[in-house]
Order: sequence, then structure tokens, then C-alpha cells
Amino acid sequence: MGKFIIQPHGRLQEWVAEEHGYFTDEGLDYEFAEEWFAGASRTTSTVKAADSAPTEFKSGALEDMEKGRACDVSAACHWAVNDAASHQSNGKLWGSAYSVSPAGIFVAPDSALHSPEDLAGVPVAVGYHSGSHYSAIQALAGFLERDQIATTFAGFPYDRVRLMMRGEVEAANVFGPQYYLLEQLGFRKLVDTTFMMGFFVSDAADHDDTQAYFRALERAQRDIDLEQERYRKYWLKEMPEDLAQIADVRRFGPGERIVFQTYTREMYDATQRWMKSWNLLDLDLTEDSGYARSVLL
Repeated sequence: MGKFIIQPHGRLQEWVAEEHGYFTDEGLDYEFAEEWFAGASRTTSTVKAADSAPTEFKSGALEDMEKGRACDVSAACHWAVNDAASHQSNGKLWGSAYSVSPAGIFVAPDSALHSPEDLAGVPVAVGYHSGSHYSAIQALAGFLERDQIATTFAGFPYDRVRLMMRGEVEAANVFGPQYYLLEQLGFRKLVDTTFMMGFFVSDAADHDDTQAYFRALERAQRDIDLEQERYRKYWLKEMPEDLAQIADVRRFGPGERIVFQTYTREMYDATQRWMKSWNLLDLDLTEDSGYARSVLL
């Protein structure tokens, strides 16, 4: 049996589990996906130079999963994982845990925009078919009419931080470490877009290994809950060098929190109905839910 390949997700839990030997304690023979550290991840970060950040990039977490990820377990927003698993795209949604990430739409300190309603018609920089895309729509729908919500696809999450720093986009939806970095730099949050992440498990993943991985993460989550300041150093593990040089992670929060509860059939169906209502799901909905085929429990 080969090693269990883990793709981190720009959060603390995997690194805390690594520090304390929890994966090994659970009998897991594992390694982290090497391409992640080469900047090849298409879901969380890029290490491109600051002057090369794209402003229109139509590929995201959904497309990444549909192509097949070179790992046994990874994560993305629950909308994208739900959609990918529904298409039977090389894997399933893990049904026994999900996570919740702080997120928000930010503007510059001196921006003329001061309320969520001021974002009417203003293109908000997001990632294509990713959590920042879906969560921006879901959050803004509480303030704006459908035809007032505007988004522009602006590459990977750290690209949006750079674009905001250079004043090349007026507003951006960011999450996790990018959220904390913009907050540290004085950018103002107009709308909270905190959203749910899902786990994508490859069809080739060993089920016992997958369960061992989640047991280790549960132990790590307890450590973070108890003493988060001890582990903030790990925000730098997946942060591009140019931004790590200016980040004071002592001011960061705990970020994404893993919830060890069931992603239920009701949650699955409600998510698909919402995506379909916004023309974000290319799938015919029937009375027979695809939950049993798409979710791994």
C-alpha cells in the first residue's frame, strides 16, 4: 500500500498534527503533496511574482477536482466539493466532517465604499468556482438585488491580496490567512462572508487511512482551540515569500475550524438547490438525491 498523500489547505491543523506526531500515532504512512510547496496548488496559493497576478482567471477549485488531484485528501469550499462529487469526479465528499473559514469582502482604508450597499455594481475580486466566488454571492444577496451583484475573477487567493495592495481592484473577497493579512494591513471589511469548506477524498484513497487522517486532525483541532497562539507560526508554511516578509502572524487568528459533524443529506440538497438557483450548478436536480452516491460516510 502506498503512502497516503495529503494536500494541505492553507490552515493550521495539518501542521499541528505533524508537529505532535498525530498522523504517525494513528498508524498513517503519509506525506504532503510536494507540488504544493512548489506553488503548483490551484486552490489556495500561488508564488508568482507580484507583478504577474492575473485579473481574469477562469479555473478554480471545481475544475481542479474534476481533472483529478494527485493526492488522497484535499479541501475546497463545500459548494465546489459538493458539485465535483455529484459529477463523480474521481472522488467523494467526506461526510463526517467539514470546516468553517473566516472570510470577508475588503476594501482599501481610504475607499469611498463604506457599507455593503455601496458594493452595488462594484466588481468584487473572487476566485472562479471557488469559495470566494460562491460566498460573495451568498453574502451580498442579503444586501443587494441579484442584478446589482458583480464579481471579477482574479486568480488565486494570494493574487487578490497583491492586487488589493497595489490598488488594482476596488474590493476583494478573501479568507483565512489572506483575510488576516489584509486586516493587518488596514484594509476594511464591508461584508462578512464566512463559509463552509468540504473535504474531497479520492476514489483511490484507503478508507482506514482516511479515517486515521481525520482522527489526527481532530486531536490537532483540540490543541488549536486550547492554545492557538502557540501554532500561529504555521501560517507561514504555505504563504508566498513576498507576503510572508510583511506578515505579523502573531496578530492572526486561528482561521479555519474543523467541525466533526455530519454533512447531512439536507445540507447536500440545500446546497445544490442554491447553486442551481444562481446558475452555478450544471446538473439536473431530481427527487432522488445523489447524496448516497456522492458522500462518503
